[in-house]
Amino acid sequence: MKYMTERQQIVEFGKKLITEKLTTGTGGNISIFIREDNVMLISPSGIPYNETKPEDIVVLDLDGNVIEGTRKPSSEYHMHCIFYQKTDNVNSVVHTHSDYATAVACLLQDIEPLHYIIGSVGDKVRCCDYKTFGTQELADEAYRVMGDNNGILLGNHGVLAVGPNCADAFSVAKDIEFLAKLKIRAESIGTPVLLDEEQMKVVVEKFGTYGQQVEQEV
Repeated sequence: MKYMTERQQIVEFGKKLITEKLTTGTGGNISIFIREDNVMLISPSGIPYNETKPEDIVVLDLDGNVIEGTRKPSSEYHMHCIFYQKTDNVNSVVHTHSDYATAVACLLQDIEPLHYIIGSVGDKVRCCDYKTFGTQELADEAYRVMGDNNGILLGNHGVLAVGPNCADAFSVAKDIEFLAKLKIRAESIGTPVLLDEEQMKVVVEKFGTYGQQVEQEV
């Protein structure tokens, strides 16, 4: 069985969706793109995350055809494939149904820059229009609204986050839930004071160099 490292990553991050309260039941899905082989691995449909094993992970080509696996892939595979087809820097997609973010998505509202952590996502967290789950129409709308950002709200649905790897995409999904919680709580007290354009420019630049940066030896 190929891609054991990536299979295990999907299994482990799937469990974290539950333990970190980013979804309930079997909601949401996770995928990883193997760029050199032009295939994606995705969580199976309808299997609880705590029961998912590496062999349950499904390998697809970017047309949605099953290459390896006996399970039915997540119904949202269109929404994963489109980012692998149309970008050269996204290698993982994480979709969640976290409580606060989904509540904001049900209002079809964006999350404006009320806290600097939004820099991990982009200029703001945009919300796309509602489209039926598991359709190419939803995938097209999600890709259109995402733009150069790393995450969005899916109208009346949940969260979509992307990244160069599974850990980064998962982190963006967590940040969006945190920002949604802040929005709801802050707006229950008053009107949040937003970061201005110049402040956000600095934030986004700093996020580009945040963490352990490894310098190449010359």
